[in-house]
Amino acid sequence: MSDYPHEISPDQRERVLAHFERLFTRYPALEGCRDQIMQAYVLLRDGFARGGKLLICGNGGSCADAQHIVGELMKGLYLKRPLPQTQKDALRGLMEPILPGGADLLQRGLPAIALTDHQALTTAVQNDLDPSLAMAQQVIGYGRREDVILAISTSGNARNVALAVATAKALGLRSVALTGGSGGRLKGLCDCAVIAPASSAADVQEYHLPIYHTLCAMLEAAFFAE
Repeated sequence: MSDYPHEISPDQRERVLAHFERLFTRYPALEGCRDQIMQAYVLLRDGFARGGKLLICGNGGSCADAQHIVGELMKGLYLKRPLPQTQKDALRGLMEPILPGGADLLQRGLPAIALTDHQALTTAVQNDLDPSLAMAQQVIGYGRREDVILAISTSGNARNVALAVATAKALGLRSVALTGGSGGRLKGLCDCAVIAPASSAADVQEYHLPIYHTLCAMLEAAFFAE
């Protein structure tokens, strides 16, 4: 059973929308992506509300972005996210001899896994199966119907990323793409594609950062703002 609410309060909704609108104030060129960014937020929010997790994949700079997103979701971004008191109390008796006050420092997180990590598994798949299946194999192991996959590719045509999304869709996961240019292969493969208004990899990645920072902030507000 998920601990996350399916409905958010008016105050939480106001905070979510404040982060959303701030993005377009600071980056007017993203105005054309407004509907897709909101759709991406809803898909991610609903996945977490179902008790699911987020699987993230990408190559090169997008690999670094995947890891960055995990860091923003798994601990506080703008908010402190203290643990529920019952959880603190359960932890305190066990943690105090090891780290006094540790239970008060831990924070609630939104579960996210970067499929770009796990070198032992990745190299085993590359050697034993096929290099392009390293992320897809992790989707087979981690993926559940309540999960969402976030695919990051500046061109939208990264083969290993597309194979991970195809595997996720076959398992019933929802999918979101962060891409650029024409959207590439991922545009038609994912449930939602946020296509940055640029073509070169560097320019696309410069837009991806504020987009996913905003999505992380919106999700944090929806689940942890009081």
